[in-house]
Amino acid sequence: MTGIIVVLVIVAGVLFYCVGIYNNLVRLKVATENAWSQIDVQLKRRYDLIPNLVETVKGYAKHEQETLEKVIQARNSAMSAQQSGDLQSLASAENQLSGTLRQLFALSESYPDLKANENFLSLQEELTTTENKVSFSRQHYNDSVGLYNTAIQQVPNNFIAGFGAMTPKQFFQLDAAEAQAVKQAPKVSFS
Repeated sequence: MTGIIVVLVIVAGVLFYCVGIYNNLVRLKVATENAWSQIDVQLKRRYDLIPNLVETVKGYAKHEQETLEKVIQARNSAMSAQQSGDLQSLASAENQLSGTLRQLFALSESYPDLKANENFLSLQEELTTTENKVSFSRQHYNDSVGLYNTAIQQVPNNFIAGFGAMTPKQFFQLDAAEAQAVKQAPKVSFS
C-alpha cells in the first residue's frame, strides 16, 4: 500500500511539474503575442499620421509629386503586409516606408516655408516619436520571442511544447539592404 502511495505522489509531482512548464510556455507565448500587438498599435498610429503629413507637404512642395506618391505607395504596401501576417513582408515594407519618409523629411530642407510650418513640425515630431515607439516595440517583441523560442527548445520543455503544438516565432528583422547599411561605418564630413 505504501508503494502505491509513493508512486501516486511521484506521478502527481511529475504531473504538476509538467503543468507548471506548460503554463510557463503559455505565458511566454502570450507575451510574444502581446508584444506583437504593441507593434501593431504603433504601426496603426504611424499609418494614420502619414496622410496628414503628405497633405501638409502637398501645399508647399507642388513639384515633388513623385516623392509624395512613393510615400503613399509605401504606406499602402506596409498596411497590406501588416494584414497579411507575413512577418518578413511586413519588415521589408516597413523598412521601405521608413526610407520614403526620410526622403519626405529631406524635402523640407528645400522648402523653408514648409520647414517653418507648425502643422508640419508637429506631424514630424509625432512621427519621430512614433518611430521611436515602433523601434522600442520591435525590440520588446524580439526579446519576448527570444525568451519564448529558448524556452520551447530546452529540455524537458521541448517535449511539453511539442504536445502543446508550440512552434518557434519569427524575429522582426531588418531587410538585407538595411542590415547592410547598419553594418557600414557612418561617414563624417566637415566640408
